[in-house]
Amino acid sequence: MTIKRPQRRTKRSAHGREAAQAPLVPAKAGTQLLLDSRLRGNERRNRGLSEDRATDAGDLNGSALYRLMAWLSPAYPIGAFSYSSGIEWAVEAGDIADAASLKRWLAVMIADGSGFCDAVFFAHAYRAVTQSDEGALRAVAELAAAFAPSKERHLETTAQGRAFLEATRAAWPTPALDCLLAIGDGGVALPVAVGVASAGHGIALAPALRAYLQAFAANLVSAGVRLIPLGQTDGQRVLAALEHVVAASAARASGTALDEVGGAA
Repeated sequence: MTIKRPQRRTKRSAHGREAAQAPLVPAKAGTQLLLDSRLRGNERRNRGLSEDRATDAGDLNGSALYRLMAWLSPAYPIGAFSYSSGIEWAVEAGDIADAASLKRWLAVMIADGSGFCDAVFFAHAYRAVTQSDEGALRAVAELAAAFAPSKERHLETTAQGRAFLEATRAAWPTPALDCLLAIGDGGVALPVAVGVASAGHGIALAPALRAYLQAFAANLVSAGVRLIPLGQTDGQRVLAALEHVVAASAARASGTALDEVGGAA
């Protein structure tokens, strides 16, 4: 007698299904933001994440991690190498003279200076996309562009924002960036552009925000290494020492209201 073994039913891998991207599309009249919450939920389920875990716990799938690493790489064509947020003057004035003073200066920039303000703008731009709130996106885009305290700082953030928008729309298109282009006629600040791209591609806010601040710190460390000068290893020690500052600032920025943003000069 032949005994037939029961066949095992295999589940279809969630990673084998093509994730439905949560589209942010401009309306035919104007640029009203339209998000399909059902598709957004499907995307998270296809990635094996619940909605809460995807947005709050900050889990990343391989595609999200890959995109963040590409967008925030020094090789991404936004001209980051040409800008250093005033670190040249700090070195010339003697405020930064070694690794220790560079670390202190950067910690203040990230916790209370332009790095923190950028992180707040990033978070609000991100949420405006996920909430389909065109008015909120316009408001944060205008504030971020106007918030720069000097002509040089305004050029730094808007030139990089424009370059990021152009490169990412070409290589990693999402309707969210098309909407930002339509409303950003006064210039698009870099944190707003990266925040919108992250939301448009369904990347969780927490890791995206922390990655943005890490890239901000890394770019300034690189500038400090060239200007002081410092050895490459000393530069990496400074960056390592800033890890907790970046994490704390990202968490605080995520819950900061726009009317609480400020700085010092």
